[in-house]
Amino acid sequence: MALRISAIFAAVMQRFGFIVMQIRIGRDNMNWDDARVFLAVCRESTLRGAARVLGVDQATVGRRITALEKSLSATLFLRTSDGYALTAVGEAALKSVEKMEQSALALERQIQGLDDRLTGTVRVSTTDSLAIDFLIPAISRLHAQHPDVRVQLDASTQILSLAKREADIAVRNTRPDNPDLIARRIARWPVGLFASQTYIDAHGIPPQGTAFEGHDLVVYQPYLQTHKDMTLVCEPLHRGRIVASLSSSLLVRRSIAAGLGVGEIPVYMGERDGLVRLWPERNRPQPYEVWLVTHADLRHTARVRAVIEQIVEAFALENE
Repeated sequence: MALRISAIFAAVMQRFGFIVMQIRIGRDNMNWDDARVFLAVCRESTLRGAARVLGVDQATVGRRITALEKSLSATLFLRTSDGYALTAVGEAALKSVEKMEQSALALERQIQGLDDRLTGTVRVSTTDSLAIDFLIPAISRLHAQHPDVRVQLDASTQILSLAKREADIAVRNTRPDNPDLIARRIARWPVGLFASQTYIDAHGIPPQGTAFEGHDLVVYQPYLQTHKDMTLVCEPLHRGRIVASLSSSLLVRRSIAAGLGVGEIPVYMGERDGLVRLWPERNRPQPYEVWLVTHADLRHTARVRAVIEQIVEAFALENE
C-alpha cells in the first residue's frame, strides 16, 4: 500500500506543479519515501516487521532509518531488546507523518473515486464463513460479467481499515461509526443452538434449564474472552464442558458438524450445513447482522460498484 500511495501522490503533485509533501524537522526535511519507512518501523516496532510491510529486506530498512536520523541530526528511535521505541523527537515527528499519510490516502481515494474503468483490483475484507457462502459465488458472477476486475479477498476476524485503504469493501457483522464510511445492512439472521445428528445419537438433546450439564460445547473464542457469564441462547453453560474454543465462525460450524459438541451459530449457517436445531423456540437476543461497508470517496468507482452489486445480489438470493 505504501509504495502505491507514494507513486500516486508524487505523480499527481508533480503533474499539477506542486512539490511533493515534506515535513520539516529542524533545518532538514523528511520526504514521503522517508516517512513511509518511518511509519512502518513505528507500527511494527522491528526492522523485520517493517521490511515485511514495505516489501523490502530488513537491511534496507535499517539503512534508511540510520540515514534518515543522520540527515535530520536527530535520534528518532531507541534501540531496545524489545525493538524500536520512539524518542520524544520521534513522537513529535509521528504526529506530522500521520497527517501526511492521511492527506496521501485522501488524495488516492478521491482520484480512484473518479475512475469509471471496469478494470483493476478491488480489495474485500470479510469473515471466512461469509467468504465461502457469499463472496466466492459473488466473485464468480462478477468474473463472468467483468473479467478484467480482480478481487483480492481477505478472510479473517481482523477488521482492516478502509480509511487507510487496507481494503476497499468490508463485509462485516458490526456497523462502523466512522462518518466517512457508508454502511448498508444486507442481512439479519437469528442465532440458534445446533448439534450434529451424530452428537445427538451419542449424547441426546440437552434439557433446557440444566446449564448443559453432561454435554460438550464448542464456543466462539472472542465471545468467551469478552463475556464473563457467557450463555448459549440465554442458557448458562457453566455445567457443560467446553471441548473447543474457536477463533472463527467457520471453525465453530465445522466443529459442530464433526460432532464435537453443541454450539451457537446463525440459523442460516446451521440449516445450510444440515445440522439439527435444538430448542428452536430460543434465539440469542442479538441477531447476527451483516453490513457492507465502503469509503464514501470510492462508492462511485466503477469496479468497486460492480463488486458491491454482486455481493448485494448474493445476500439477496439467500434471503429470498
